[in-house]
Amino acid sequence: MTIERHRSNHRMSQVVASGPMVFLAGQVAQDASADVAGQTSQILSQIEALLALAGTTKSNLLSVTIWLTDMREFQAMNAIWDAWIDGSNPPARACVEARLARPELKVEIQATALRPHDENAR
Repeated sequence: MTIERHRSNHRMSQVVASGPMVFLAGQVAQDASADVAGQTSQILSQIEALLALAGTTKSNLLSVTIWLTDMREFQAMNAIWDAWIDGSNPPARACVEARLARPELKVEIQATALRPHDENAR
C-alpha cells in the first residue's frame, strides 16, 4: 500500500493518505489576529481544501480533535463548527483546553477522514 504526502516540508506533511485513510496535521488560522470564530472559520476552510486534495470531503470525517486556548470560547467555536459540519454525518470529536504553539493562536483542529472506495482505482 502506498503512502501519499501532500504539502510537506522537512518537518511534517499537512496531509498523509494511505488506502482509504486520510490524516490531517493540526490546522491553525493563517490570520491569527482574528477572534476565535474567525480563526475557526479559517481553519475549517483549510480543512475542507486539504480533504479535497486527498480526494474526500467533510462528510467523510471520522474523528476530529479541537484545542482551544480558553474553554470560555467553546460556544463561539461551536457556532462556526455547527454551521460547517455535515450534521447527517458528524465525526467523533474531542475538544480540550490547551496552550498552543504561539500565543496569538486561539484554536487548532486536527482531523482524520475516510476516502470513498473507488472501484476504478489501481
